[in-house]
Amino acid sequence: MTKTIFITGASSGLGKATAKLFQSKGWNVIATMRSPQHQQELSALANVTLLPLDVNDPKQITECVTKAAGLGKIDVVFNNAGHGLFGPLESYDDEQIAGLINTNLLGVIRVTKAFIPHFRQQGGGLFITTSSMGGMTAFPFSSMYHATKWGIEGFSESMYFELSKFNIGIKNILPGGIRTDYVGRSMAHGIHEVEAYQPSIDKVNSIMSHLLLPENLTPAEDIAEVVFEAVTDGKDQLRYIAGEDGKALYKTRTEMGGEVFRKHFDQVFFS
Repeated sequence: MTKTIFITGASSGLGKATAKLFQSKGWNVIATMRSPQHQQELSALANVTLLPLDVNDPKQITECVTKAAGLGKIDVVFNNAGHGLFGPLESYDDEQIAGLINTNLLGVIRVTKAFIPHFRQQGGGLFITTSSMGGMTAFPFSSMYHATKWGIEGFSESMYFELSKFNIGIKNILPGGIRTDYVGRSMAHGIHEVEAYQPSIDKVNSIMSHLLLPENLTPAEDIAEVVFEAVTDGKDQLRYIAGEDGKALYKTRTEMGGEVFRKHFDQVFFS
């Protein structure tokens, strides 16, 4: 029987690449996004259903999940919708802080919660979530982004104990930098300038501008292959580190230990 994956944030980047990969592997794909009417590439593919979904809207989540479940058995839910936020905490207004938490963390929690009864009733299923190496490490001036990704890590690890008793799996994908339009399209900045931080921001930007060059990032298609591996390998494994930069960062932090790694990063960015 053909399997089905439900994907949030499928309009571009990793979500879109994952939708295309699973479709090419013979899966049915339910690709969700805020404005599906603008997504012509996915809509032209066989066995791909587009549904509107803004993960900030609890009512729409309930409606979308009900409609998706009505289409037939869903085997995998891929929580992928999210965005970034850069700048010192003082530069964010409350709307930016709440918006990031609502999308990156509460969106994941709400979509997961909405699907659990369906998975229980059908005797199993799998949740996959796009976390980040930013869920195990931290960069300067990204405090709220890291708060959401570290939150996803804790949420998922705890949920493992709840879900595994019902044959429901939960796994996280932790990429490093992905070669998409993330910085231009999905990265917001604090709206208030706080001059005191500018020298430090300039230092961080000079390093990050190099790290985020396209040649230093992993294509979204390669990360999508890791998603497919996590879905199909049958392993009882929570975290999948993805991308060469992500693997290198994970290795360095693991070998150094958290405290030494933090001091090392402080030297890298501000020495």
